[in-house]
Amino acid sequence: MDEFRPFIRCYGKRKHFVHLLEVSSTAEQLRADARSNRDQILNAALAVFRERGTEVPMKEIADRAGVGVGTLYRRFPDRDALLTGTARAHLQRLADLAATAWREEHTAWRGICRFVRECAEMQLGAQSSALAPAYHRAMHADPGLVEVRATVVDLLARMTAQAQADGDLRPDIGPEDIGLLMTVQVYTREDESYPDAVDRIMRIMLDGLRPQPDLAR
Repeated sequence: MDEFRPFIRCYGKRKHFVHLLEVSSTAEQLRADARSNRDQILNAALAVFRERGTEVPMKEIADRAGVGVGTLYRRFPDRDALLTGTARAHLQRLADLAATAWREEHTAWRGICRFVRECAEMQLGAQSSALAPAYHRAMHADPGLVEVRATVVDLLARMTAQAQADGDLRPDIGPEDIGLLMTVQVYTREDESYPDAVDRIMRIMLDGLRPQPDLAR
């Protein structure tokens, strides 16, 4: 029996190692499921808030997300927590769009155009308007939001400064004006005319940002 003991010890260690791998894999899957549920809830909340405001019943948000109300409350204990979460998700989405536009476009002007158009296509302006009353509370509840917002402003400031240096943007336009373009993008009618309407609105708005010497006379 002694000659089998090394094998038994080795087998025992291997079995323990396999068990640890299984536990680790299960834990990772649970974390992935939790992240997925959280993302579903935030996306549903952003859509519902955009459509109906921030006072809709929590059950309606859970239904839109395809999760139970209990799951929603485990992720977000109350409405304020959900509003803070959606505010962060919204600002992070803006930061990601601005960073990608700044990094990938050949000119700052094209970066600005891309950012504004993508915000319109994703109806982020309507989301901004819906979340505006909650932003002040959210900033106090989650100080990290101030940093995310500062990142968005900084990226827009870089793009506007470079576009002005290139002669592509009016000198009186600042990053806050690009933000204002978003807040007026509240056209939410979704039918066959929506893409054409958005495209026309974007062309009119972006044309207004271009240098127009004749208007200064």
